[in-house]
Amino acid sequence: MAHPLVAQLQFTRREFSRGLEELSEEDATAHVGPMNCISWIVGHLAWHEQKTWLTRAQDRVLYPDLNTRFAYRAPMCTPSLTETLKMWREVTTATEEFLEGLTAEILLSDLLNRGKSVGQSYGSAMQRLIYHYWYHIGETQAIRQMLRNQNLAEYVGDIEKEAPYQPG
Repeated sequence: MAHPLVAQLQFTRREFSRGLEELSEEDATAHVGPMNCISWIVGHLAWHEQKTWLTRAQDRVLYPDLNTRFAYRAPMCTPSLTETLKMWREVTTATEEFLEGLTAEILLSDLLNRGKSVGQSYGSAMQRLIYHYWYHIGETQAIRQMLRNQNLAEYVGDIEKEAPYQPG
């Protein structure tokens, strides 16, 4: 069984994905004012996942392109939703085995990048990622409301059943 914090990340990912249901390619690539489009946000979260759980934690890179096109402060671009969802799904799938092996002891230890501390623990990195997701979940739903999308997901989903509180 996964550590409770890992279960929260997994739940958060499902909520993010649920918020993209019935999203058209046209709406996913629409820019509302100076905001990034939803398809970029998907790529951005794939970048954060890859940076944390693959590159730093395991010295692996599935998509070098994520580091240039979707990193924090990367120039605005308009990728296809199909492209970014594929990358996001592959990156998150590739992290699962590693995440399932995390223990309370590991979560308290320093996250390393090529043997050097990045200034946060694995657990703090996971919390930052979870909060980053929720920031963008709200943003994507706001964009979808401005685009007049109907029948949007209501947040937060069934957390009591899918990821209830558990002491660490």
